[in-house]
Amino acid sequence: MNYAHIIRELGRGSEGARDLPLDEAQQLYGAMLDGGVPELELGAIAIALRVKGETANEMIGFLAASYDRLHPLHRPPGRIRPIVIPSYNGARKGVNLTPLLALLLRRFGVPVVIHGLIEGFGRVSTAQIFREFGLLPSTNHLQAQQVLDENGLVYIPLSAISPGLSVQLALRSRLGLRTSAHSLVKMLDPFKGEGLLLTAATHPDYLNTMRQVLSALGVHALLLRGTEGEPFANPKRRPRIEHMYDGVIDILFEAEHDSLKRLPTLPETCDAKTTADWIRRVLAGESALPPPIANQLACCLYASGYTDDFNQAKAIIAVEGYGLV
Repeated sequence: MNYAHIIRELGRGSEGARDLPLDEAQQLYGAMLDGGVPELELGAIAIALRVKGETANEMIGFLAASYDRLHPLHRPPGRIRPIVIPSYNGARKGVNLTPLLALLLRRFGVPVVIHGLIEGFGRVSTAQIFREFGLLPSTNHLQAQQVLDENGLVYIPLSAISPGLSVQLALRSRLGLRTSAHSLVKMLDPFKGEGLLLTAATHPDYLNTMRQVLSALGVHALLLRGTEGEPFANPKRRPRIEHMYDGVIDILFEAEHDSLKRLPTLPETCDAKTTADWIRRVLAGESALPPPIANQLACCLYASGYTDDFNQAKAIIAVEGYGLV
């Protein structure tokens, strides 16, 4: 490929830049994932895309290249779709409740795969909290498959399913800015379309692009505004939760615009041990589950096929003592 030409076309700013057609985007990102783009050109392309902003077509091409190189997992038998939770942000201000949602889903017998980073880079990562429960990351995709089949819940590092994408994600430490990989990993389903993707973003533009990409591909997903970038509902103010499937978009819950009248009792600090201890109390029924998380749990049960009816899913959550939804 002529990288100088691509950089020239992409690097003309948000107004003058040319968008890549889907096939060219797929070819370019494939070369980036394979390590075939020299470092200077790679950095220039990453920054040019960051300044220009990726289109939905470009992201579809990038995602296709990522799937071509993915070490996939096999969907467990049964009608329930395994839930895929990309966890790449962690917590810095509030408590990270991604592990709580995953553990609640496993309690209902819903298979759960979490993929992300091992270290939090100054934040409290999902992997760090899982360590407090004795749940360690799998070292490769074959081990991850075994753990999923036996345990129903597995955490797998990005490097084990997509080494090239892991390298792209790590560019942030050198460039100082996010790259396309930061959005791609949040749309990555190790089951290649057989899972239910629980995905989130905080910036409206990224949410809009993700919605366009997932809708165009007919992906089964729950899309919401993330909490510090993590894909769990803000425990103090529920975001809108959209159910996407086969190109259709249903709004399961509208966003709450006012804070809860009665705020949930959350840990005062967000370190891994304190978070894990609080999660244990919630699982034991000693602390209340925040209503927005109960809402999201009902969405997951319905969208995964655990129930055929959304009202039934909400009723199950209420009967189980997790609060009215």
